[in-house]
Amino acid sequence: MTKRYYPEGCLLNTAANRAAMAGVSSLRDAAHQELVLEARAGLCDREHNLHVDLGVMKGIIPRDEGALGIAEGTVRDIALISRVGKPVCFTVTGIRKNEQDKYYAVLSRRRAQQKCMEEFVELLSPGDILDVTVTHIENFGVFCDIGAGVSALLPIDFISVSRIPHPGARFFVGQSIKAAVYGRDAAGRITLTHKELLGTWRQNADLFAVGETVPGVVRSVESYGVFVELTPNLAGLAEYNPEVKEGQTAAVYIKNIIPERMKVKLVIVDHRDEEQKIPPMRYFIEGDRINYFRYSPEESSRVVETVFEA
Repeated sequence: MTKRYYPEGCLLNTAANRAAMAGVSSLRDAAHQELVLEARAGLCDREHNLHVDLGVMKGIIPRDEGALGIAEGTVRDIALISRVGKPVCFTVTGIRKNEQDKYYAVLSRRRAQQKCMEEFVELLSPGDILDVTVTHIENFGVFCDIGAGVSALLPIDFISVSRIPHPGARFFVGQSIKAAVYGRDAAGRITLTHKELLGTWRQNADLFAVGETVPGVVRSVESYGVFVELTPNLAGLAEYNPEVKEGQTAAVYIKNIIPERMKVKLVIVDHRDEEQKIPPMRYFIEGDRINYFRYSPEESSRVVETVFEA
C-alpha cells in the first residue's frame, strides 16, 4: 500500500484539513491539488443535495456527487440522508458566487471515494490490516467504512472464534476497529476478517490459570454442556445446567486447560441476567500485514489456520 485512506471522521480535526479550509485561496489550492477534505454535513435538502459548513464558506455536494453509485442507481439515497450530522469527505470541484455575491464551494464526495478506490482499495491484498469504522450492523455481519466512506463487509463467521448470536453482541455503530482484508467477491468488493487479530488459542489461554474464577458470557447451551466465552477468541465448556440461558453472565471456575485438545474445562459458579457491555477490542498483532495465522497450539493435532493468499 503506497497511500492510505481512512474512514470518514479521521481527517476532520487534523491541522492539514483545517488549513485547507482557512480561506478562499487555500480552498482553491485544495481544488487544484484535488485534496480529499472533510467537514460535517448539516442538511440534506429536498433534492438530496448535502449542505456542508466549511467554516470560511458553505459547501454543496450535489446529489449525484454524494456517493459512488448514486447517479447510476446502484446506491440508494439513504446513503446521503444518513450522513446528516456526520463527517463527510469530498474534493473541491469549484468555488462560485451566489445571488447574494457570497462565495460557496461545489464539492464531490463521489470523486473522493473514486480516488480512494483507485489509489487505495484496488491496491489492497489479502492480509492487509486496516483501521475501519463500523457503519451498519446486520444479522449476517457488519459493514465497515474502510476509507472515504467506501464500504466492506465483515461476515459474522469472521468476527471471532467464539461464536456470537448477532454481530451486535461484539460491535456497535461508530466503533473504530481493526480488520484484515480476507478477499474480494466477483464484483471486486472487499470482504474483511477480524478473528485473526484477536490472538491464538495459546495467547488467549495464557490470560487464565487453573484454579481461577473469572467472568464469562454464556454463548451456547447444548445437551452435552454449556459454552462460556472467556474472551472473543476463547470459550470453555461447563457441564449442562438446565437453568443456564444463552446470553447470561456467568462466574466460572477454571478446572483444567488442555492445549492438546484446545479445551478449557469450566464449572459454573453463578449465572445471572445482565446487560452485556461491549468492551474495547484487544488485538494481539502489530503492523499492517498478516500473511499466516494458526489459531491452534502446536500441541494440538487439529490445525486451525488462515492462509492469506492473493
